[in-house]
Amino acid sequence: QVLLAAAVCTKAGKAIVSRQFVEMTRTRIEGLLAAFPKLMNTGKQHTFVETESVRYVYQPMEKLYMVLITTKNSNILEDLETLRLFSRVIPEYCRALEENEISEHCFDLIFAFDEIVALGYRENVNLAQIRTFTEMESHEEKVFRAVRETQEREAKAEMRRKAKELQQARRDAERQGKKAPGFGGFGSSAVSGGTTAAMITETIIETDKPKVAPAPARPSGSSKALKLGAKGKEVDNFVDKLKSEGENIVTPVGKRSIEAAKVLSPPVNTESVHMKIEEKISLTCGRDGGLQNMELHGMIMLHISDEKFSRIRLHVENDDKRGVQLQTHPNVDKKLFTAESQIGLKNPEKSFPINSDVGVLKWRLQTTEESFIPLTINCWPSESGNSCDVNIEYELQEENLELNDVVITIPLPSGVGAPVIGEIDGEYRHDSRRNLLEWCLPVIDAKNKSGSLEFSIAGQPNDFFPVHVSFVSKKSYCNIQVSKVTQVDGSSPVRFSTETTFLVDKYEIL
Repeated sequence: QVLLAAAVCTKAGKAIVSRQFVEMTRTRIEGLLAAFPKLMNTGKQHTFVETESVRYVYQPMEKLYMVLITTKNSNILEDLETLRLFSRVIPEYCRALEENEISEHCFDLIFAFDEIVALGYRENVNLAQIRTFTEMESHEEKVFRAVRETQEREAKAEMRRKAKELQQARRDAERQGKKAPGFGGFGSSAVSGGTTAAMITETIIETDKPKVAPAPARPSGSSKALKLGAKGKEVDNFVDKLKSEGENIVTPVGKRSIEAAKVLSPPVNTESVHMKIEEKISLTCGRDGGLQNMELHGMIMLHISDEKFSRIRLHVENDDKRGVQLQTHPNVDKKLFTAESQIGLKNPEKSFPINSDVGVLKWRLQTTEESFIPLTINCWPSESGNSCDVNIEYELQEENLELNDVVITIPLPSGVGAPVIGEIDGEYRHDSRRNLLEWCLPVIDAKNKSGSLEFSIAGQPNDFFPVHVSFVSKKSYCNIQVSKVTQVDGSSPVRFSTETTFLVDKYEIL
């Protein structure tokens, strides 16, 4: 038996996917498939049709045909058995027998076809073996990855050790009044000690070249970079291949939004009276210090799900000392709020809307006072020969805040490779495609209110601005909260729940 080709085509003879097992030109196979529908007799029930040179063995599949093209002297019984196996393979990889679905999984099908036929001859395999072979992982690749990861860990440990030695040498030199070596200083990037610094920098670059940034957090499990026929995984395979070549695949922004949503998820036990307190900050600072503008907007949204609690009053506790401007909803009794810090309707007989979010109080703070900045960022690049040593640090000024999922994004020059990281608090991601370095900190609070990052890369000081910051928090910046809720009639207390969110609209250092 010599099998020339296996193809899935339309009833008009258009090839959707075709695998040739002997040397054939594209024009030849397209011509054979185009001639196939014209040779069929509609009135007869056949599973094959012959020409002077080849035999078509086929099976209808809804609007498509599974066609085997063989020589005329092949065994028709073996051809039919092979055809049945090909027909059973296609539903394994395609959810529907449609042209779009076949095209989408064409490579999966080709890999499976190669397991059935080799050099024109049928292999002794069944469907389960085909599935196993196409999904098999490479042991050699696993060993290679394990060795490479071990080398990377050792290189990073060596890098950190040498960076600490250099930092300690710099501190000792400063204490003794000598000139410090030029690595990571705040402007003391002198050439003296340059031989040592250059040697250490060169060592770091060479040892850390294979992989400079840790891969983004992803579920643990075996690598699938060499899976040939994983179902619907072409994109994953391509991404894994990029990673195996040393590319750093950055977590999409959408994923970070999902993580933020988890942090800010509403309380499990939401009461019939529920308040959402949301604040958004927009801030612009200069790289040399000075707050150019800071604007914060906040709002209390009231949601009532039980009609018997629709006539209530909210007791607001305002501990703000910064001069926030407050504004109540037009239907809220402004005199009552001014005199007693209570939010209630002008007409006590009316009720708040049911099952809808109603904004009852909003506030605004606009300032250029530096002491109001919740999180200060100091980015200090200093030139050192052909490269630039960048020191960046953060400090939490509002110690009552707890910031989650903090990401400080520093732009990098294009075409100069990856940065060499010295000391770092937290973790980092290098996005080589967008030329960004993301400094990631899970939590910044009073116990962890300051930290720093040092790295070295070719470039000029202006290349590392503007720096952008993003975070989420479940604590309010302005300290405006609802302390209690009471009924209008009788002033009896009402159980309520509160959800507080503090978000970043824009936070940049220019």
